[in-house]
Amino acid sequence: MSTTEELIASAEAHSAPTYHPLPVVVATADGAWMTDVEGRRYLDLLAGYSALNFGHGNTRLIEAAKAQLERVTLTSRAFHHDRFAEFCTRLAELCGMEMVLPMNTGAEAVESAVKTARKWGYRVKGVPEGRAKVVVAGNNFHGRTTTIISFSTDTEARADFGPYTPGFEIVPYGDLTAMRAAVTENTVAVLLEPIQGEAGVLVPPAGYLAGVRELTRERNVLFVADEIQSGLGRTGRTFACEHEGVVPDMYVLGKALGGGVVPVSAVVSSSEVLGVFRPGEHGSTFGGNPLACAVALEVIAMLRSGEYQRRATELGEHLHRELGRLAGSGRITQVRGRGLWAGIDIDPAYGTGREISEKLMDRGVLVKDTHGPTVRIAPPLVISKEDLDWGLAQLRGVLGV
Repeated sequence: MSTTEELIASAEAHSAPTYHPLPVVVATADGAWMTDVEGRRYLDLLAGYSALNFGHGNTRLIEAAKAQLERVTLTSRAFHHDRFAEFCTRLAELCGMEMVLPMNTGAEAVESAVKTARKWGYRVKGVPEGRAKVVVAGNNFHGRTTTIISFSTDTEARADFGPYTPGFEIVPYGDLTAMRAAVTENTVAVLLEPIQGEAGVLVPPAGYLAGVRELTRERNVLFVADEIQSGLGRTGRTFACEHEGVVPDMYVLGKALGGGVVPVSAVVSSSEVLGVFRPGEHGSTFGGNPLACAVALEVIAMLRSGEYQRRATELGEHLHRELGRLAGSGRITQVRGRGLWAGIDIDPAYGTGREISEKLMDRGVLVKDTHGPTVRIAPPLVISKEDLDWGLAQLRGVLGV
């Protein structure tokens, strides 16, 4: 078997340098733990950016995938298959909506949501052709396609990829006054992350999401919630919007919907909104394939039990209580988040987010930095309290408190 150093060198020689991963090469994983090619074990406190909410190798999900693998994995949308109707029905029910547009990746789902909002704006709202506007928030992360980076404020994501797609208005996240000023008669949608993940797990001010919901209703504008990272149990509710009693017009889902087994994403909305499409106007060969539907149906069933939302609430309260104590030490300048999701800002005197992540890796804990001083913590929802406490103890050790 090749060593960590050999595998990393080969990967760097033959793959485009679009990521800067920590220098660990995972070979196997189970629950909240991963093992590298040399047999070293690591506690996973990132969970694939929330794609692995139900842990690595979850038995229910693996068995669902195996059973479907032996039947049929792909038909394309040229034909019906026997898992599609149930998947759409159950996902719509989970969201309290009526229709589902299945895709594969989160970025595809966001692109689909933008297309949906524009088409709804022209067909239903009556916006003049070519003048539809979508309002988004600064510091957003919705993906890295050409259209999505066109409304990003991240210079690394945007630089050298123009010309950019027009039709977007960017306002500060959490600023309801700026949002109100940006919405015009040509605005078809407001697209937001209920909690901004890549920006450092930023939670908006209390009442912000409810204010956006009220504004969009007043102005006949769609409220589109990108719950790709925040949804499906991560924050202690099925959807992060629920913390403010908000139901958007459209959910954008991904990551955990595929259980960390297969890529599954979807746009979920009303029949009035998604019913604007006609055959041939949008699609995906793999979107809603039998294997994806089988795994996602098991994910939906697991979420309907409420078990994972309860775990995220209970363990999340413990996580934030412990991180709050660490913040009092002075090594951490700020802690943000909700449920089993946190962003912690490290005092620069003790290292960058990357340096802290590497030191934690040396102690057998895997996290990931973002935007300089910030470290993100998002363990699988199946993690035990004992393992979580062990991981936090390693953080205390790295920070010297």
